[in-house]
Amino acid sequence: MTEPELFFVQCPDAQGGHRMAYWQWGDATAGHVVVCAHGLSRQGRDFDVLARALVARAPGPVRVVCPDVVGRGRSDWLKDPMGYQIPAYAGDMLAMLAQLQPAVLDWVGTSMGGIIGMVVCGRPGLPLPVPVRRLVLNDVGPAVDWKAIERIKTYLGQTGRFDSLEQAAAATLAISAGFGPHTQQEWLDLSRHMVKPLDGDASSLTLHYDPAIAIPVRAATQESSAHGEAVLWQLYDNIQAKTLLTRGAESDLLTRATAAAMAQRGPRAQVVEFAGVGHAPTFVPADQVDCVARFLLG
Repeated sequence: MTEPELFFVQCPDAQGGHRMAYWQWGDATAGHVVVCAHGLSRQGRDFDVLARALVARAPGPVRVVCPDVVGRGRSDWLKDPMGYQIPAYAGDMLAMLAQLQPAVLDWVGTSMGGIIGMVVCGRPGLPLPVPVRRLVLNDVGPAVDWKAIERIKTYLGQTGRFDSLEQAAAATLAISAGFGPHTQQEWLDLSRHMVKPLDGDASSLTLHYDPAIAIPVRAATQESSAHGEAVLWQLYDNIQAKTLLTRGAESDLLTRATAAAMAQRGPRAQVVEFAGVGHAPTFVPADQVDCVARFLLG
């Protein structure tokens, strides 16, 4: 399968509900489901390279499911922007999993997608079809460096106007240096699904997401971040899934000290660092893909 199928799930909210989109690769009837959840301003097609590799290398049938978190990609935008927060995102994932009904469940989460994964794995009593078996946390942990949050605040919500995909790719590259080196074609492929036609101007492009996803992030303070960190450590310590932590060696979001602590407590994550990468590894380079595929399929 060279392209995924697009599906939707209806999710509840206080304003009457919304639809979340998800991209599905592989065998639509497979009981083994790998959910790949993206970062804060990204979307589910970020995982195209990894998804193709997992489908090709799996010893049996597998479905790789890559949601567009609400407000991003093909998903609806929320009427209340304060709904753009982790608890609501986790609720949407539960609705998706109820629709998918996996028999074996693995989770790959980059940055925000990893935090959602910690909630799904670490909060007791959630109505999961099955517990998560293996968890990949990509450059994220319970403690997020405050300076990285301040950096994200400087650009989040500025969706821009572009005359071409190449122009949009150059603009996103300027704020994504932490993704590490990629060929021009790799970067264009990563950027292709990051844009959509600008409303009222079919000749122009803009970034795919609702600018209002920035509102809760801008409202965050160092004090509220510290409270959230304490909650996330409790969730992390509850995780029973076998866990891999991938880290960009130059990451400004996940410190080496936090990674070391994650290796010593909770699920005692296996830690792998990728040289020359910051926040966050894209799972496009072959060594990154191999690392995740071996962990999930081995």
